[in-house]
Amino acid sequence: MSGKLILVPQIIFLLLLSGLICGCLQRTIVHLDVPSEKHLAANSGAVTQDKTLSAIAQIDLVTKQGYQPARAALVIKKPSYLRLELLPVIGTPDFFLAATPVQMSIFIPSRGQFYRGKPTGANLAQFLSWDFNIEDIVMILSGTYPSLPQKDVSSQSYREGNFLRIEMKAKSGSSQTIWIGEKNRLSKYIRNDESGKEIYQVQYEDYEQESVIAGKITIKMADGVNSISVKYSGLKIETASDLSIFELPVPEGMKIIFLD
Repeated sequence: MSGKLILVPQIIFLLLLSGLICGCLQRTIVHLDVPSEKHLAANSGAVTQDKTLSAIAQIDLVTKQGYQPARAALVIKKPSYLRLELLPVIGTPDFFLAATPVQMSIFIPSRGQFYRGKPTGANLAQFLSWDFNIEDIVMILSGTYPSLPQKDVSSQSYREGNFLRIEMKAKSGSSQTIWIGEKNRLSKYIRNDESGKEIYQVQYEDYEQESVIAGKITIKMADGVNSISVKYSGLKIETASDLSIFELPVPEGMKIIFLD
């Protein structure tokens, strides 16, 4: 009789221990390829390439020079079409940016300057302190995430609380991690360099009830200083094939300053 009484707590202990082990294993089980691709495709298709996203954006930019708020009219289309007009409190816009996959144009009327060059992060950073190429910023602002530049990329996914965590890594060592929450809505994205060091992270917040696009998107650089937050109002997603809005004509008599 006493032997049976001794075995009872041992059995309970073993059951609890096995439950903990199973719980740990369940949390860390890796699902390769199929679940990742399914959820990634669902999210990346939130705004397809035949759609154009337009909105008024409240932009809060933080750099080493301080805090710089701005209001802008924004039009974007995947994979790398962008038009941005900074809106003053009074008067007409004094900064125009238009970009296609092959060309970027910037016009600053008050300075009488018109710039043209490739849509690279280095060229864009000269004006907006954003060290992102146009394709990456378009993907982020359209509510999804950039792809790793390498083609040979492996992926794995598992549950992390209420989120699906997806990790992607290229042979070069560069990687990214994506968190997807309810309704396949993107919640967070982190990009790392070849050494595994974080470059930046993006937070996607303030979803409207039926919206596929986050109402607020914040990019934080890993230096802990530079960040940019974009908050949308009047967001529209429309089918459009006319790309002329992403072309910025040179004003008559204006000399082009080439960036490249």
